Amino acid sequence: MRRPLRVLAPVLLIASLGLTGCLAAAATGAVVGTAGAAVGVTGKVVGTGVDLVTTSDREREKKERKRRKKEEKARRKAEREAAREAERNGW
Repeated sequence: MRRPLRVLAPVLLIASLGLTGCLAAAATGAVVGTAGAAVGVTGKVVGTGVDLVTTSDREREKKERKRRKKEEKARRKAEREAAREAERNGW
């Protein structure tokens, strides 16, 4: 009974060393994958930050249209109020 154990022990030792390499490769792959994901997220954050700071032509035009629309609405409201006031005063 002791004989198979003597044969089996070196086989298990060699097999475990081989598995250690596989585990190390798997761990390295996981670290590289995690680092790659972190770089991707960092790139997105930086890109978003730059996008928040800069204004594209399209965004600028949209803001301008919105501002003009708001001014036109305020002008029409003022005209209506002036017309009502004129009616009240009999002008």
